[in-house]
Amino acid sequence: MTSKAPYPLIDVFAGPGGLGEGFSSLTRGAKDVCFRCAISIEQDEFAHRTLLLRHFLKAFKGSEFPEEYYRYLQGDITREALYALYPKEKAHADQSAMRISLGADNHERVRGLISDRLQKQKKWALVGGPPCQAYSLVGRSRMMGDPEFEKDIRHFLYREYLRIIIDHAPPVFVMENVKGLLSAKVEGKLVINRILADLTAPKDALGMSSTGLGYRLYSLSEDELPGMEADPRLFLVRAEEYGVPQARHRMFIVGIRNDINVRPGRLKPHKPPTLKQTIGNLPAIRSGISKAEDTTEAWRREIARIDPVAIRQELNGHEYANDLVDLMSINLDRIHLKLERRSTHYPPRPRLQHALFDGIHDPRLDCLDGHEARGHMPSDLRRYSFAASFASVTGKSPKLADFPKSLLPNHDNVELGRAGKMFSDRFRVQLPNQPSTTITSHISKDGHYFIHYDPAQCRSLTVREAARLQTFPDNYRFEGPRTAQYHQVGNAVPPYLARQIAAIIADVLDQMKDEDA
Repeated sequence: MTSKAPYPLIDVFAGPGGLGEGFSSLTRGAKDVCFRCAISIEQDEFAHRTLLLRHFLKAFKGSEFPEEYYRYLQGDITREALYALYPKEKAHADQSAMRISLGADNHERVRGLISDRLQKQKKWALVGGPPCQAYSLVGRSRMMGDPEFEKDIRHFLYREYLRIIIDHAPPVFVMENVKGLLSAKVEGKLVINRILADLTAPKDALGMSSTGLGYRLYSLSEDELPGMEADPRLFLVRAEEYGVPQARHRMFIVGIRNDINVRPGRLKPHKPPTLKQTIGNLPAIRSGISKAEDTTEAWRREIARIDPVAIRQELNGHEYANDLVDLMSINLDRIHLKLERRSTHYPPRPRLQHALFDGIHDPRLDCLDGHEARGHMPSDLRRYSFAASFASVTGKSPKLADFPKSLLPNHDNVELGRAGKMFSDRFRVQLPNQPSTTITSHISKDGHYFIHYDPAQCRSLTVREAARLQTFPDNYRFEGPRTAQYHQVGNAVPPYLARQIAAIIADVLDQMKDEDA
């Protein structure tokens, strides 16, 4: 049986490559890949470095990366030395992972690059989504009252996506964006309705003659065929319903050119691993201490300042008080365990038999990358210990009203939080026996919403733990400082979900008749 050439993939607003990773990991049989990333475009410096490295690795034939890559992860050689050893693969990556800011200034350049990479091939896919800060609920809450908000260019970067559609008329595209798009408004009108209309008739959207180019839009999660009057919520995909260990809700819009008589399939629901099943076998580590001496002994001393007897008195009358204080006392004994802030020990494959782990675990890896705890203020360490203990006893993350007053932060709006009026869940424990909450780019700012469930570790999630919950392979290296790594992970599309979407898009292209191409 002859192998089938992979379909070209054009990936724009690519971030660190989550969509591209999922598409390029889909195979026919054991080896033949269904898609190759003809070009990925990203403007952020550190995300592009990550993307470039991954494209370099994908340039090697077969599924095995060079041994020197693992030496790079161990810190034995530099990234530059790795690239120098394989100039052909590096040249390939330079041509397929491009750092470009999409916009009017670079439009002609991008059009030429995409045309060059496609080489007049007719069966291919366009994927990506515009930056989502202006659509996200957090971003909008922060910019509320800012008169410049509705003029923010990030509302309209999807028009660059439209221009690519107009220039190249892809047979199929996938556009991804945040759930906040459902309620975002500009000048009092819902942005999503405008976007759906524009994607259906992209030339009309930009004031051009619409002759000959139009798209039918489809949901990946609902059987109903959306039309112009369809509920936009049809396009919402809940990642945890499709095996991703994270409650991540995002918009995915599939467009198929009007002249192609193919209807895409739907994602197939299946149960995800729990958070503990996903990250529970990673080595236990301790948090760091910010703005103070950061040693294991100093860390122990700070946490030991918790007084269980005083907390018992403060929580007097609460039904969980005794169990909670008893658990905190046990955990105070556990802080004598020797925990380091960082671990490179790579554990065996998680025990649960789930297809997710086939893509995450790398048996050749012997050095765990990105598993280093961030630093926290000493007072936050004690809050994390209490919060994780509370979650262990009650099965839920505490609200500010559940904290003893001696552990409350010294913030002006704490009392509003205790009353449930503002940020009442300022400290959120990730519960072990269910999927995590959404891994967002905000994880790069602080760890309060991403507290590890083990009270003895008193920390937030590491980059590697967040990457696992996002279903990135353990051998996926995120470049740049730790803050940039968190940001990349939080903004990405989970590769495991992307691979399932890729199977649907590959089937569409397989069904296309030659005369449609």
